[in-house]
Amino acid sequence: MARIKPQALLQQSKKKKGPARISVTTIILNSLIVVVTVFFLYATYRHWSQRSRTQIENRQSVFKGDTDSSFMDSKKSDLPGYAILDTAKGSITVELFKDSSPEVVDQFLDLCHRGHFNGMLFRRVIKHYVIQAGDSDKLEAAEDWTLKGKHYSQLDTSLKHEAFMLGTSKKKRDNGAFELFITTAPIPDLNEKLIVFGKVVKGEDIVQEIEEVDTDEHYRPKSSIAIRSVTLKQSV
Repeated sequence: MARIKPQALLQQSKKKKGPARISVTTIILNSLIVVVTVFFLYATYRHWSQRSRTQIENRQSVFKGDTDSSFMDSKKSDLPGYAILDTAKGSITVELFKDSSPEVVDQFLDLCHRGHFNGMLFRRVIKHYVIQAGDSDKLEAAEDWTLKGKHYSQLDTSLKHEAFMLGTSKKKRDNGAFELFITTAPIPDLNEKLIVFGKVVKGEDIVQEIEEVDTDEHYRPKSSIAIRSVTLKQSV
């Protein structure tokens, strides 16, 4: 067997390929691909995680809103819907507007429970206009109402507001100054004067009978007419 000369071996070793070298560019490119992939996966996870959390919160919010609404509706339905005013002339049944005037109705009901209206006198009786029960003795307010009453009683046109509405003054009041007004004729500017919170549904003839009593020059009844008591009921 022929021997290979040392020089030939050296030449052959030079011709053999060494291990492949990875360039810096390739390393950077692969690193960027890994970073982008990880970022994409993290962003996807955050998106779906946030979406799930939002859906859960929305469902909880809707459930809470429905619960609160149901609770408020239930609480409102538990309140008495009618008040029966027992007067010296007879009984007047009033339907309370719990939806349109909730705060005033709440105050009225609270005062009824305290017996605030028991024995309250009708202080002003203005024919074809309004009867007023309360503790106020201020004449200037009554005179203003009287002038309006005289004016509107002469009108033949169909007026805006109905008769037999129950209201109280819009002026700032405490419990002691809570007065009751029952209109006996349509009043165009009713909302400027009163907060309406009820309507007479039975006993209109009693209201008219009170309206017909004799009064002095200040429209105060010559004979006392009082609200004896107020009975609250869910229905009539």
